Formats: sequence, structure tokens, C-alpha cells
Amino acid sequence: MDAAARLIYLRVALVMAGVACLALYPLMLIWPSGWTWHTGHSSYPLMIVGVYATLGVFLILAARDPYVHLSLIWFTVWSSVVHAGIMAVQALTEPGQIGHLVGDVPALLIVAVVLAGLAPRKQRSVSASRSP
Repeated sequence: MDAAARLIYLRVALVMAGVACLALYPLMLIWPSGWTWHTGHSSYPLMIVGVYATLGVFLILAARDPYVHLSLIWFTVWSSVVHAGIMAVQALTEPGQIGHLVGDVPALLIVAVVLAGLAPRKQRSVSASRSP
């Protein structure tokens, strides 16, 4: 795949990942066993939704010029891998949490793999990124 096509796919992936982050709250309501890690009242859901909604907005903004936002892209990749790994262990060791192995755990890994596969390996020079 040439660099121009890769950039287009990366932009689409960033927008899709951003929208997915913004969709976390509805997913928690629709499919709690795959997306929510609590029972009863908890302050956790609002905190995690706030963090992911913020990330979602910034991923969508990063789609305008991914080269300028490489650190955000790689943060998203590695934080998603770490988050998914921790959740996978918890889903396997905590009763009633196995649904996460088909919900949020694979979703995070898919985002990480797609963004890592499409992300440029080095940043363009500042003058190259500003040329028409």
C-alpha cells in the first residue's frame, strides 16, 4: 500500500476509533456484561466515559493531520494494549466478567492493531507538512 492510501486509511481509522470511544456510554447501557465493570451504584462508569470521550474527540481531531499527532496515536495504541491485557486477566479471574473477552477487550486490541499497522513510523519534517 502506498503512503497516500495508508494515510487515507489511517484518517478513517482515527475517526472510527474516536467515534467508538464516544460510543462507550451507550455500549455500557446496551451490553453491560461486555462493557461495564461494576454492579450496582459506582462512580467508575462516568470517570471512564469521560476519559474515553476526551480521547475520542482528540482522535477525531488527529485525523486532520496524523503526522502532527503521532504521539497521540502511539499513546492510543500502547494504552489500548495495556488496558486490554489487564482487563483480559481480570475477565479470566473474576467471576461474572468473562463477557469482556468478547466486548471491550477485543475492541481495544482491534483499535491498537489497526492504528499501529497504519501509523507512520516517523514524523514528516515541519516544512514538508506545511507545503501545499
